[in-house]
Amino acid sequence: MAEVHPFRGLRYNKSVVGDIGAVICPPYDIITPKMEEELYQSSPYNFIHIEHNRQLPQDSDTDNRYTRSAEIMNKWLRQGVLVTDDTPALYIHDHCFIHRGRELWRRGLTVTVKLEEWHRNVVRPHEGTLAEPKDDRINLLWALGANTSSILAMFDDGERQIYSLLAEMESGKPIITAGHGGEKHHVWTITEPRIADEICRSFNRKPLYIADGHHRYESALTYQRQQLARTPAASPKESFNFVMMTLVDFNDPGLVILPPHRLLRGLPPSKVTGLADKLASFFDIQELSLDVPGAWQRVDELLNEAGSIRLVLFGLADRNLLILTLHDLAAASQMMPYFHSELYKRLDVSLVDHIILEELLGLSGEDEAKISYNYNRQDAVNQVLTGAFQLAFIISPVKAQTIKAIADAGDRMPRKSTYFYPKLPSGLVFNRLG
Repeated sequence: MAEVHPFRGLRYNKSVVGDIGAVICPPYDIITPKMEEELYQSSPYNFIHIEHNRQLPQDSDTDNRYTRSAEIMNKWLRQGVLVTDDTPALYIHDHCFIHRGRELWRRGLTVTVKLEEWHRNVVRPHEGTLAEPKDDRINLLWALGANTSSILAMFDDGERQIYSLLAEMESGKPIITAGHGGEKHHVWTITEPRIADEICRSFNRKPLYIADGHHRYESALTYQRQQLARTPAASPKESFNFVMMTLVDFNDPGLVILPPHRLLRGLPPSKVTGLADKLASFFDIQELSLDVPGAWQRVDELLNEAGSIRLVLFGLADRNLLILTLHDLAAASQMMPYFHSELYKRLDVSLVDHIILEELLGLSGEDEAKISYNYNRQDAVNQVLTGAFQLAFIISPVKAQTIKAIADAGDRMPRKSTYFYPKLPSGLVFNRLG
């Protein structure tokens, strides 16, 4: 199925930039204005100059954030700040981090993957996308001719064949060791042709499931189509037919998926006060005080109870959490788009987005500014307590196997259904096309 290849990675020259941890940055889609400023201050060589250059008021068609990114990349290549590996390689990336007080590590394999249209079912999505982020990445692709941030994708290594091969290759000294923001990164290369070929062939029978990077993949597909329109006789081996991905086993113990809790503000008071009665048409409602010892432990017990579909609402009853238990799945299903799978209709996020936000509160695409996302439930509740938001919907994390089942059914979850933690950094290794 998936066609996987080694590539000649472009990476920082440590003898020039010094601490690699000071020059890598988060992917474009989570860089806030505050973070942007901190990254610019951290090092004159920080990868944000390439990944997410500043937008300026005087930007034009010939001088903008994308042209500046290209100028900097080319300048750093000339100066030896960036160097290209001599030999095509597969890159093992161990990403170490702390989650809920535990040290975890996630092992990924960074490669290039042949682009496949969605209908071929080789690369499978699980979430919807928006137009604006795709336009941004396409513009950067045209300016740089490079994949700057890796797509995170999952694969099924049930027999642990690939895991065993990677374990054999990690014994040497890493080519990159970096620490940043409490996280650590170790990168090794696999350049021995026999081993690299064996690993790549192992993916011939496997589909890939996009975890994080749907916009980047769709942008790469669009870029490929545009290139083929210009050069229809181009070789299938042309670099624009491939995209950089980091592949992680579904069963990797460091594969952490956080739930994007929904926060709402700007709602008319009448909609908020009338919501409880409307919810009663679909849910049994149980109140649980935040001040009761072990309240969150009790919430976890209820949310994990087999056979029930539950979510939590905060903001309607002072300091009480409302436990919402769906009692009429058939009625709820009828209010969702008919083409979605039965599994989709049972998801917490589907119930919140379709039944509560769209149907009961009457929100539409034009109300996007009223919705925010938070990956820490305690912080989400605190945002309501401080008055920054009116309501918080606390949802359960989606399991990796549920994502696989949704994608295998040819379905897609609502956007912002998953948050893979932590994000892959940009700048450790990247892929220059051509």
